[in-house]
Amino acid sequence: MVNASGPPGFLVHHDGDVVAVAVRDLEPGVVEGGYLRKPDSVSIEVNHPVPLGHKLALVDIAEGADVTEYGQRVGRATANIGKGDYVHVHNARSARWQNSVA
Repeated sequence: MVNASGPPGFLVHHDGDVVAVAVRDLEPGVVEGGYLRKPDSVSIEVNHPVPLGHKLALVDIAEGADVTEYGQRVGRATANIGKGDYVHVHNARSARWQNSVA
């Protein structure tokens, strides 16, 4: 369960996702989050500011690896991404705009 001291800072949509979504602006430091479909909570050391609605890495993601959210591949890492890093256009590319050759 998410810590009773306040609302969660981020939400994990699906068990096994490698990214979560910030539900408020996040600053570096330890942030508590929760899962959409289970009562578990998770704490992550956030390394960079993450704006509301943007993604943060729950695990280390190697360059070229899939980025999964909602239990689906939503993108590909274009650089190594560390656990707690801000995941955005500087280190990931949307799967929506990729073709089978990319």
